[in-house]
Amino acid sequence: MTDSPQRNEATEVPSTLDLGYARLDLDRARRTGDAEVIYGAGKSPEVVVELLRSLHEAHPDKVVLATRLSDETRHLVRQSISAARIDEVARTATVGEMPTPRGRVTIVSAGTSDAPVVREALVTTSVFGASVDVINDVGVAGLHRVLGVRDRLSTADCLIVVAGMEGALPSVVGGLTGVPLVAVPTSVGYGASFGGIAALLAMLNSCAPGVTVVNIDNGFGAGVFAARVARRAAPRAVEAARPTESMPSVQAPRS
Repeated sequence: MTDSPQRNEATEVPSTLDLGYARLDLDRARRTGDAEVIYGAGKSPEVVVELLRSLHEAHPDKVVLATRLSDETRHLVRQSISAARIDEVARTATVGEMPTPRGRVTIVSAGTSDAPVVREALVTTSVFGASVDVINDVGVAGLHRVLGVRDRLSTADCLIVVAGMEGALPSVVGGLTGVPLVAVPTSVGYGASFGGIAALLAMLNSCAPGVTVVNIDNGFGAGVFAARVARRAAPRAVEAARPTESMPSVQAPRS
């Protein structure tokens, strides 16, 4: 195994850590503001533990996230890294202090069967620096449920709407509010749902303008997108709240 950091010439900070079997992108935090995330599926438990440790050592001031962890991997991470926080539903592990949140993301789920995707989105959004509100079980089979939480939808800086089966909820929510919205189709459903393809196609063909869509069960991708939208929205909200007296006056043109 080799350990040969490559340096960013502009900053003199190592940009890559070569572990022999993996090349960690240490410069990603500088470029994007967020550290690299470990995708755990297909990796051995021992590899995930080493990657978590290496990234945490490289970024002690940031929280490090690993997703899609098997039962065996979560067990080994818990045993090997005392500071690790495990979410059994999301199948994630985090190491390091969570950032101070900026902006708010509201996650809306159609049903409780969507919980693993919702939790993955929740953990990811928190790691990427936004606060999270979760509204569960407001699917369109009982439309009064989502209408009853309309005020909570409008206070968010970005919405994540998670639904399986026919995937109609994002269109409904997108028609109730102008808040930026990312839809997540899930593989929940009977028969001809085709493992989430039915919901995916419905969301891609939404009649509500402004609905963006990530891949099936991709709570992680939705969480990253929504957190970045919310983080950038928060400073603008503060700016808009300043007294108008602080703004420079504009002279009307003479007629």
